[in-house]
Amino acid sequence: MIPDPRVAQIERLKEQASGLKERLAARDAQIDGLTSFRERALSQIAAQRMEIERLRDVLAAPSNVLALPNSSGARAPYA
Repeated sequence: MIPDPRVAQIERLKEQASGLKERLAARDAQIDGLTSFRERALSQIAAQRMEIERLRDVLAAPSNVLALPNSSGARAPYA
């Protein structure tokens, strides 16, 4: 008995469609993960910037906080 080529083609196309749906779902999950990572990173950068600005304001205001001297010849510890 000879199989119908149309039935074989239909089955092959169904398998391809299923594979493409799986790839699309994986890609969507990856995009969601990267989007949430980006949002967290931007939030952390904004928080760090706010903290830097707050510390600069504290340093500029008259208080008992002193700035460390900038010495270009100093080496970092453990360098």
